[in-house]
Amino acid sequence: MNATSRRRMSEQAAETAVVGACRMLRLPTIRGKFPDLAEQAAREQMSYLAFLAELLLAECDDRARRRSERRIKAAAFRGRSRCGSSTSTPTPTSTPPSSTPLPPASGGRRDSRSA
Repeated sequence: MNATSRRRMSEQAAETAVVGACRMLRLPTIRGKFPDLAEQAAREQMSYLAFLAELLLAECDDRARRRSERRIKAAAFRGRSRCGSSTSTPTPTSTPPSSTPLPPASGGRRDSRSA
């Protein structure tokens, strides 16, 4: 077995270990992004610390995004259930009196006498 194949097996074993650990630790973003980020780190000659920081920040950002989506979804669900109906239509806050003529559609001005 030459050095290249041992190195390749080592990289494969490391990748398998990272995937397993990410599953166990529930780190889906790191599990999904680490191969691409590892290649980028090698190209840019990033330090181990910088590579680790990139992975952890990606996980934190993704968790914050998912948390926000969950909260928005939960708030929308609670709001509909309180109203009693999910098919309610919004009502305007004010309606013009029936005796007041509406302005012309062409954008003209209303007659000051009718106001």
